Amino acid sequence: MMNMHQLEVLAQVAQHGSFSGAALALDTSQAAVSRAIAALERELGVPLLNRGRFGARLTPVGERILNHGQKILDLREMIEYEANLEKGLYGGRVRIASFRSAATHVLPPHIAQFRDAYPKVEVSISERDPAGVEQALRSGQADIGLVPLPRSSEEFDTWEIARDEYVVLLPKTFTWGDQSLSWEVLSSHTFILYNYAECTSTVRDYWAARGHSLQVAYEIREDSTIVSMVAQGLGAAILPRLAAMPIPPEINVFSLPVPLERVIGVATLANSPRTPAAEVFLNLLTGQ
Repeated sequence: MMNMHQLEVLAQVAQHGSFSGAALALDTSQAAVSRAIAALERELGVPLLNRGRFGARLTPVGERILNHGQKILDLREMIEYEANLEKGLYGGRVRIASFRSAATHVLPPHIAQFRDAYPKVEVSISERDPAGVEQALRSGQADIGLVPLPRSSEEFDTWEIARDEYVVLLPKTFTWGDQSLSWEVLSSHTFILYNYAECTSTVRDYWAARGHSLQVAYEIREDSTIVSMVAQGLGAAILPRLAAMPIPPEINVFSLPVPLERVIGVATLANSPRTPAAEVFLNLLTGQ
């Protein structure tokens, strides 16, 4: 049966003059566009497009049908507008609290997608450490928080949204011959660690579980400072890759002998109602 998607595909082919242009605009494959047009033509029993080296152009009957179809698409947009207006998606705001590397590298594409769909909803971000993100959720200062998982508290609902590998950062001036990057090689280095950060505890516990010593030269609060110090040859570092980015050319990056990942999650306060805008943004983050 003819559906909205087929009409939208026909409109995009007519606008762009090609199946490939329509596929790009719809973020789908050219084959999917071709199938939608073929199905619509079979159902209506008339040719809607002339195809050739010049691309794809509407036939006379195709023009008349698209004229009616466009009215249907416009009515659908009006229906969605009314529904979104009632749900608060043509106003309101979404307040997000996040640790820095997730705010820098994970959130922006999701915010851009959300703003394209709901331009009248205000989106704000505050950067905090994970404990600060939890406090912002508790106090009602944030609707959604990005935190490393798992969390020890049961007062939050959480969902995994990304994984981030811990990597070893070494200055390019260091060489170790033909040896692989083993625990013994790593244990010969002094390291620059975060000062009072959750990932520092993760690294220390990880190291201790493998029975090797971790020599610490400095403990620094800012990840960018740690990266700069490694580039100057002042020590090695183990950081989540996103926290280390951008990584300067003076640094070599390696995986750990046994991989270690940081799980990035989104959290909301459990048993607390969410605004319509926050619910939509949460669904966007979690892929629901």
